[in-house]
Amino acid sequence: MTKTVHLLKLSVGTEDVAGLAAWQSTKRAQSDDGLPRHITRMWPKRGDEIVNGGSIFWVIKGVILCRQPVLRLDEYIGADGIRRCAICCKPGLIRVAATPKRAFQGWRYLSVDDAPADLPQGRQSEEALPPELSKALAAIGVR
Repeated sequence: MTKTVHLLKLSVGTEDVAGLAAWQSTKRAQSDDGLPRHITRMWPKRGDEIVNGGSIFWVIKGVILCRQPVLRLDEYIGADGIRRCAICCKPGLIRVAATPKRAFQGWRYLSVDDAPADLPQGRQSEEALPPELSKALAAIGVR
């Protein structure tokens, strides 16, 4: 039986959840079939666990703010001829309870038990707080 595991990834250069959504709407950030994707140099060793209900949890300015279910892992060969992994996700970002996270390089595995909870359905369309304020509130236990 295959377990489920998530990925944790920094969204470098992103100011907020809306900025990540805007980037993912560009052709450059999409697979040939229009799905948002993230291309990474390393192929996840736990790929079967990721595509078994896992998500990418996005860290924006030091705070985990949203996630996207992972649909598949595609091979991507860049112009340099190097094989990479394209992590293809379900369109749309699901906001989660703001959770501080220190910077790291690449991506990390995130267990199901350690993943932040989704915000309630009624709060998904609320305008997101600035990441710095979300981080400060989370640090004092207010999410």
